[in-house]
Order: sequence, then C-alpha cells, then structure tokens
Amino acid sequence: MSRVYARQPLRRAAVATLAAALAATGLLVTAPTAQAAPPTPVSASTARTYLGQLAVRAEGSSSGYSREAFPHWITQYGTCNTREVVLHRDGTGVEQDAGCAAVAGRWYSEYDGATWTVASDLDIDHVVPLAEAWRSGANAWTTSDRRAFANDLTRPQLIAVTDNVNQAKGDQDPAEWMPSRTTYRCTYARMWVHVKHHWGLSVDTAEKTALQSTLNAC
Repeated sequence: MSRVYARQPLRRAAVATLAAALAATGLLVTAPTAQAAPPTPVSASTARTYLGQLAVRAEGSSSGYSREAFPHWITQYGTCNTREVVLHRDGTGVEQDAGCAAVAGRWYSEYDGATWTVASDLDIDHVVPLAEAWRSGANAWTTSDRRAFANDLTRPQLIAVTDNVNQAKGDQDPAEWMPSRTTYRCTYARMWVHVKHHWGLSVDTAEKTALQSTLNAC
C-alpha cells in the first residue's frame, strides 16, 4: 500500500498559493497526460541476453571522477531542463509554471512505494549512477558522451524517486543495493542492463551474479 507524505505544510501551502496565482494570470501551464514512468526497459529474456554480452571485469578506479564530468541537467527545450522533463513525465496531474518548474502534481516513487505531492521531495535518479558508469568505462568517454548519458531520456536511465532513497542508493550497483519494493526489482534489473548494454559499460562479477539472480526470477 502506498504512503502519502506531505513534508513541510507551510511550503506546500505556499506552492498551492503560487499555483493559484499563476493560473489566474494565465502563466500556469498544465502538462498533458504523462506516461508516469520511464521508457519501458527490454524484457527479462532480452536483458538476460544483453547481460551475457556485457564485458565482465573488476570495477575501475574512481580517480578523477566528479559529477561535473557528466554535465546535467541540460536544457531539453524552451526553459525545461532534464529534471523538469522527467518530473513532468513521471508524475500525474503535473502543472508547470512559465519557467517549467513543477508547482503541482502527484508522484509515485517506484523504489519505495511512497507518493509525493511536492516536487522538491523527489530526486531524479540515474539508474546506473554516474560514479558507477565512470568506474565501468565512462572515464574514457568524451564530455559530450558523458553529457548524453547523464541526460538520457531515451533509455530507462532516469526516474523520479523519493529523495532520501536516491541518496541512500548513492553509487551502489545491484550487488549492493536494490529497491525496497521487491515487486520492482525485476524492472530495475532490466533497466540497469538495458542502460549498460546500450552504453557499452562493463559489469563486475558480483554485479553480474546479482543481476542474473534477479532476472532469472522475473
């Protein structure tokens, strides 16, 4: 059963007041119906095939890594950056102001089953974390490639989730962290493999074993 959280009532009231004021002036943009989910990952069967094609090697060093090596969030169109596009896509009833910021909506966090109504309570998770990608081969990429990876809306690489859950995940791979919602773990493994396969990233032995176990149970 999902839980509805409402952090900081005063902030929510202020957001609601702002939304009402913007609506009255015609500056509030109501987003069209969203799919409320990232792009669908490959099937479990295809993911198992992809996993078998990934290079298996020990994780590389984090030396030289920084989040700035993966420029994000970039402008996608108009005044909308990648974060706002994902919030729009993954939410329902999302309303955006003239600057594309989400000022109303409802978001279900697939990782932990929580429902949020304030956009600032959500992070946009990189399913394959940036630091993990760096250690798996992205250290050799160009900045342009790393920018494309960090803002990839075509693959299931970005998802709006509870902020502190994303922060607890950090840069861990599936051998170290999986969503607490066990019913989402199959989807998560499919997403992870889909992204790594497309971007040509490697897996380590423990990571591959954890993914195989999850995919075999799908």
